[in-house]
Amino acid sequence: MKFYCVLSALILVGSCATTKYSTKIKNLEASVVVQTPKTMTAYAETIQAETLKAHLYQFASNEFKGREVGTEGQKKASQFLVDFYKAEGLLPAAGDSTFMQKIPKDFLPEQYEASENIVAYIKGTDYPDETLIISGHFDHLGVENAELYFGADDNGSGTVAIMEIAQAFKTAERNGVSPKRNILFLHLTAEEIGLQGSYYYTKNPLFALDKTVANLNIDMIGRVDDRHKNNPNYIYIIGADRISKELHFISEKVNSVNTNLELDYKYNAEDDPNHYYSRSDHYNFAQHDIPVIFYFNGEHPDYHKPTDTADKINYPLLEKRAQLIFSTAWYIANMDHQLIRNEDI
Repeated sequence: MKFYCVLSALILVGSCATTKYSTKIKNLEASVVVQTPKTMTAYAETIQAETLKAHLYQFASNEFKGREVGTEGQKKASQFLVDFYKAEGLLPAAGDSTFMQKIPKDFLPEQYEASENIVAYIKGTDYPDETLIISGHFDHLGVENAELYFGADDNGSGTVAIMEIAQAFKTAERNGVSPKRNILFLHLTAEEIGLQGSYYYTKNPLFALDKTVANLNIDMIGRVDDRHKNNPNYIYIIGADRISKELHFISEKVNSVNTNLELDYKYNAEDDPNHYYSRSDHYNFAQHDIPVIFYFNGEHPDYHKPTDTADKINYPLLEKRAQLIFSTAWYIANMDHQLIRNEDI
């Protein structure tokens, strides 16, 4: 009799604990409210398909020779990004006027020359010691067997999206609407050879990692995979709930406000055989307990082939996806608290 009483008590305690946790999750979800939806949407809508297209046709052209790490083409791509940020009036994040975080040759595999991450930022007003990172790699495969790998989707699409997101935030700043936190626009080199650019950054951070509130990483957002060929209004979201369920709820809330994409979580599964969670630059930030989202359109027949060209990009869809990422960044950059991690719920 005593045994059953004790067992019943344990079941009751367990039930109460479960209910308490589920209530916290519901309360957390309910607490995510977009305070200035019209303002957020207005600046998101400055990101336009035609501008993205103009940037990408240049970035994924013959001029940059496939942007292989350490090559002349990659250096030209770096300068293209630097010139853009200088023209837009963003701040250089590397402590000088170059907008480059230089990565020495001896850090990279021996067959590659020295390279650089491109780093530009907008300073936060209320929490200038806290930083949101928006990242994406800009390198690609270069020239192999006399064939040029243009890398329009991988990752020209993410590169130009970051450029336009940065421009939208800068436009807001000029209009007197500055973010509360720093926003670092981080163009990473050497992703294609093992996430080396992001690894270098996390070993040599320009902003303290323990004050880095989140990383929104963009890698291939300009195409449609076979799974969605009949319904292209989607984006894969990977990692949003792994470290912070609040980040997941923010992503869903801002999407419901102004983009209404299908947020596909297929590749977020812990047992995903593709292991996408560990295959792009966000992973190096997640290793430091920084909440992340990886935005991805899935693979397609032109993935890692010379046929990944700018004419095959769905520019209206690229616009919409970039607007979602901007809106998510807007919310995080202006929160009155840092993201709540799952361990603290």
